[in-house]
Amino acid sequence: MSTARFEGRFAGKVLVVTGAAQGIGRAVAIRAAEEGGQVLFVDRADFVAEVATAAGENAAAFKADLETYEGAAAAMRFAAEQFGGIDILINNVGGAIRMRPYAEFEPQQIDAEIRRSLMPTLYCCHTVLPHFFARGGGTIVNVSSNATRGIHRVPYSAAKGGVNAITQSLAMELAERNIRVVATAPGGTEAPPRRIPRNTEGDSEAEKAWMTDVVSQVKQSSFMKRYGTIEEQAAPILFLASDEASYITGSVLPVAGGDLG
Repeated sequence: MSTARFEGRFAGKVLVVTGAAQGIGRAVAIRAAEEGGQVLFVDRADFVAEVATAAGENAAAFKADLETYEGAAAAMRFAAEQFGGIDILINNVGGAIRMRPYAEFEPQQIDAEIRRSLMPTLYCCHTVLPHFFARGGGTIVNVSSNATRGIHRVPYSAAKGGVNAITQSLAMELAERNIRVVATAPGGTEAPPRRIPRNTEGDSEAEKAWMTDVVSQVKQSSFMKRYGTIEEQAAPILFLASDEASYITGSVLPVAGGDLG
């Protein structure tokens, strides 16, 4: 699998990458810094600072809870103060907290899934706009999911459907302001163990069984019958963020081995 970097692709660009402490967001942020960008790693995990420090002098870290509007606004303010502006926002916060049939979800669990996987993108898209307007343009890449069709994740699916809607509507609204809005829709992705689990309460035995069902469904729905790698997800995100994709806006790119979701 090629992991080639594109030297200087983001030279002169300031990027904000959310959910940058682990997983896809970490890979995206590190590659963007390696490719010449000045990158703000944003996450609510304390260890985002050590991840950014390891990425080198082009990187800085900011701890924020992006499920709150003020957290999103504070992150954008910090990026603009630290680097002089913002050119690219990559919204990567999200992820299903629980896997269970919809009938088994409790009301507060439904709300939690929407807060986790919709509101950070909604808030960050709003709070970055004044900085883009000041810059004369910008690019937003939203990380959605092909799980807008899938089992045992209905609230998460609804949230990611909302991310797709934000992408398409905002792209139409902002094209005349020289702002592109695009998204990828990752499928199942192999990743190292999370330092902070998706469900801090732990999974019940039933949820573990339902998770097994989800993994089976995801692999069977993919033409390639496998999960993707983190690098296979990071590469298209960074392509869409780059000037190479300058005539692409309003699109949601499935990255799921053929499963369109």
